[in-house]
Amino acid sequence: MAKSSPVKKAWRSLTWLGVLIVGLIALNAFGVFTQNGSWTPKLALDLEGGTQIILAPQVESGATVTSEQLTEAVGIIRQRVNSSGVSEAEVNTQGGRNIVVSIPGTPDDATLERIKSSAKLEFRAVLVAGQPSGQTVGADGTATPAPQAPVDPSLSTTPAVEPTNASDLNYVTPALQAEYDAFDCGKINTTNVAPANQPVITCETDGSVKYILGPVEVDGSTIADATNGQRTTQSGATTGEWAVNIVFNSDGTSKFADVTTRLFNLTGVQNQFAIVLDGRVISAPATQGAILDGKPQITGSFDQDSSKALADQLKFGALPISFTVQSQDTISATLGSTQLLNGLIAGLIGLILVVMYSLAQYRLLGLITVASLGVAAVITYLLITILSWREGYRLSLAGVAGLIVAIGITADSFIVYFERVRDELRDGRGLESSVEAGWKRAFRTIVASDVVNFLAAAVLFVLAVGNVRGFALTLGLTTIVDLLVVSLFTHPMLQLVAQTKFFNEGHKLSGLDPRALGAVYRGRARFEPSAAVSRTKASSSSKEAAKRQTIAERKASELVGTSTDRSTDRKDS
Repeated sequence: MAKSSPVKKAWRSLTWLGVLIVGLIALNAFGVFTQNGSWTPKLALDLEGGTQIILAPQVESGATVTSEQLTEAVGIIRQRVNSSGVSEAEVNTQGGRNIVVSIPGTPDDATLERIKSSAKLEFRAVLVAGQPSGQTVGADGTATPAPQAPVDPSLSTTPAVEPTNASDLNYVTPALQAEYDAFDCGKINTTNVAPANQPVITCETDGSVKYILGPVEVDGSTIADATNGQRTTQSGATTGEWAVNIVFNSDGTSKFADVTTRLFNLTGVQNQFAIVLDGRVISAPATQGAILDGKPQITGSFDQDSSKALADQLKFGALPISFTVQSQDTISATLGSTQLLNGLIAGLIGLILVVMYSLAQYRLLGLITVASLGVAAVITYLLITILSWREGYRLSLAGVAGLIVAIGITADSFIVYFERVRDELRDGRGLESSVEAGWKRAFRTIVASDVVNFLAAAVLFVLAVGNVRGFALTLGLTTIVDLLVVSLFTHPMLQLVAQTKFFNEGHKLSGLDPRALGAVYRGRARFEPSAAVSRTKASSSSKEAAKRQTIAERKASELVGTSTDRSTDRKDS
């Protein structure tokens, strides 16, 4: 039973490893057939090329853009791009005025919208709401803008009575009402946003409703967090409708509570609180009660992608200034396939050197190192491929460098283990017990080394940007894979080979020959260290010398006695 226990543990570990690999393959297959995934990782900007977008600031005539505004905009755009799952993107300033965004591959519309949108969010009370106008429908059913009569300049633009709050209808002056009646939702100008302390005329994003909204009461800058998810009922059941969940900071919570408390007591459209994004109303929900905890929910015609895009824009904040797309061009790879091939060749050379060293140092035991590296390569490849289609990760040349470095890290774990096993053999243990005792000693060392490597990779990933993050990601990922492989493959394989006659009897080509390691044969299936044998031989030699000295003294004594007897006989005669 004692001999079968390690074997059972070994097969159990190998089974779990097989389940892990099959699971990763199945997950990747799921992505390939249902999520537009691929069996190969996506390449980054330096290896594949991509799309370059130049954003020009849109400011009033005579105004200038400060370096602080550009720096803040670069940070926000970079966060938006990364949140959309696009990896290895580059966001930089150009000429102290423009912002250049370089994205691997061809970005989708949602990603482009994240980059270009200023995401200026405002909460305004609804004063007037109605059907859009300003269109005529021809005989063929085509809607065209109707001729608009200019607003009578003689109409008053000043409220007859000073409004007391943002829901006061005194804001709707005769001039504003006439402008509203003639307003065409198809010609809305979202770049010319009205002052925050003045009412505004705008429409729903789909043009279905037009509004007169009161002054801004809650600003988007007071949002602390925003996430997307499906709406749930009070019983916890999902409705299938996607929504954006907002969390305000303390200032926003206080203001939002005051506004919703007032709106709850109003009727009709004045009970609505419009959420305005970049000059358009994305939702104007009715107020069902005072929201005192600062956690409202935005609903509307959202799907999963659009709700996530809006949540990311709100979470990472509004751009300090508006931008327009100056140009959008396709760029070629800066390094290309030649550099990628050179990197792969460098990795292959490193792998060959590791294999050669393993076979020279450990004989046939080195084949376990080769097999372990193969298993680690398969798991790493599957993980990177899954991250590629699932999280938008792209493999850059820096990431390839991280994979090459991982070869040495992984091989180092095997060497630590093998040397521990050899140490146990030198101390006179049998191979099976040496494998178990060596594993207990080696595993602590391997864990300590991998934890240090992983922490270094994690810190580098958090603090760095661009390609350096790709290096940190692959380095951290392969460190975790190293622990999995050495635990679920290398150790179980050594447990199994320890049961074979070739390794157990210490064949010269096994790499586990006790005689070659310095242990000396002491008896039946027993070896002892050469130092211990020397001490035993020295002790035996001392005992043998003492024994010979005793015999010599006894013989000398006998000779002396014999001589005395002979002298006495002569005297008597």
